[in-house]
Amino acid sequence: MNLFCLLLLTVNYKLPHERPRYCTMGLFDFFSKEKKESLDKGLEKSKESIFGKISRAIVGKSTVDEDVLDELEDILISSDVGVGTTVKIIKRIEERVARDKYTGTSELDSILRDEIATLLTENKSLDFKDSFETENLPKPYVIMVVGVNGAGKTTTIGKLAHQFTKRGKKVVLGAGDTFRAAAVDQLKTWGTRAGVVVIDHGMNTDPAAVAHDAVKKGVEMNADVVIIDTAGRLHTKVNLMNELSKIKRVMQKFLPDAPHEVLLVLDGSTGQNAVIQAREFTKATDVTALAITKLDGTAKGGVVIGISDEFKIPVKYIGVGEKMDDLQVFDRAQFVDSLFKK
Repeated sequence: MNLFCLLLLTVNYKLPHERPRYCTMGLFDFFSKEKKESLDKGLEKSKESIFGKISRAIVGKSTVDEDVLDELEDILISSDVGVGTTVKIIKRIEERVARDKYTGTSELDSILRDEIATLLTENKSLDFKDSFETENLPKPYVIMVVGVNGAGKTTTIGKLAHQFTKRGKKVVLGAGDTFRAAAVDQLKTWGTRAGVVVIDHGMNTDPAAVAHDAVKKGVEMNADVVIIDTAGRLHTKVNLMNELSKIKRVMQKFLPDAPHEVLLVLDGSTGQNAVIQAREFTKATDVTALAITKLDGTAKGGVVIGISDEFKIPVKYIGVGEKMDDLQVFDRAQFVDSLFKK
């Protein structure tokens, strides 16, 4: 039975006209009932916005025709799924309606749900993987965190530190955002709350030196994870690129393969502005994973789908609330289930 569940999860298997089936036993117990409830609540505004608009669009209509698809296209774009991704989804729905002879508008939400789940599967999104485990990772595993001021970068680092330490991991933080007022103090406060070591040189100091010393401390204390904060805003893209490149070079003098991960934090509540930020940062540095925050305060949850599709970079974490554990490992099946839950 466990092997069968694993296969279902791997391929996101669904019977026709049915919602995705999930296995909650054994290996995948880390996605608890409490986390699912938190995810449902965090995506409630986005769900209500999308469903409400779809319901209004199909009132009095019995078939999925061109007018219904035009309405659906507008709904997805207004939900910040993005134009390119929306066009792709609509094309798939058109093909599926023609192929499978779907005609009833009552089936539209299930078709849409299935196509979004498939799209996320294709876009390297993580699924049923506890990203707070480090057994098979380099030690220390160095994460460089980037993103604009206000996206929730420092808060995300604090929550990551908390969740790593909760699993018994040794963590070191590097207060590398040395240009923003109170950024260092804010990270030190999070470090105290999480019970982890914070390396800081104070304000207006060299962030690359902070990163070097944080990695050095991580090696000395045999830490599992080192997380480096970086400046959220520099004057030009060239400055940003140069600063991040310098931080990498300095870390690599001590640990040649650092950083092992570059995590871009985006504010999901800003909708398409988050997409613009992603474009700029992916040009400036080699982003390997995404964290999309503040989804609980917005109806723009569709931006997760658009960003995943455009950049083909794994969405690793999503923020769905203020509590420490409300930074969740992104699970595409659970995300789609919450977004379309009736």
